[in-house]
Amino acid sequence: MALVNCGICFKEFYVKPSHLKLGWGKYCSIHCRSKNQFNGKRVKCFNCKKEIYRSASRLKKSKSSKYFCTKSCQTLWRNSYFINEKHPNWKYGEQVYRNILIRSNRDKKCIICNIDDIRVLTVHHKDRNRRNNKLDNLIWLCFNCHYLCHNEDDKIVNMVAVA
Repeated sequence: MALVNCGICFKEFYVKPSHLKLGWGKYCSIHCRSKNQFNGKRVKCFNCKKEIYRSASRLKKSKSSKYFCTKSCQTLWRNSYFINEKHPNWKYGEQVYRNILIRSNRDKKCIICNIDDIRVLTVHHKDRNRRNNKLDNLIWLCFNCHYLCHNEDDKIVNMVAVA
């Protein structure tokens, strides 16, 4: 038997060596153990502002000091926060121009023929620079109008330049 001190009242007590290996034997009684369980505090969920309880050990482990009531609440926050430059897989925005235009409040329809089927719409860069993903440089075109625009149909090119 090993002699250890209680983590709450510092009273000496005996613990089996096998219990010490398992990480048990920190408290001399159930009363001391229960005192340790409720030394946390109430915090607000970072996303929905609901009040939740977090234990002292969970408060100490948090690197960001952001607490969430559920995993789905954390996921909602992460999906809205880690976009574009903050996302770990960000590649200078070469493939996100469609998402930028979808998140904007613009009508999802071709500016030339007014087709509004999102399955046939593509994003066109007015200055033809794929790295320039500013919102004022992006417009919706259907595949057909996009093809005509890039193959120098003067009427289509003039319409796109005006838009």
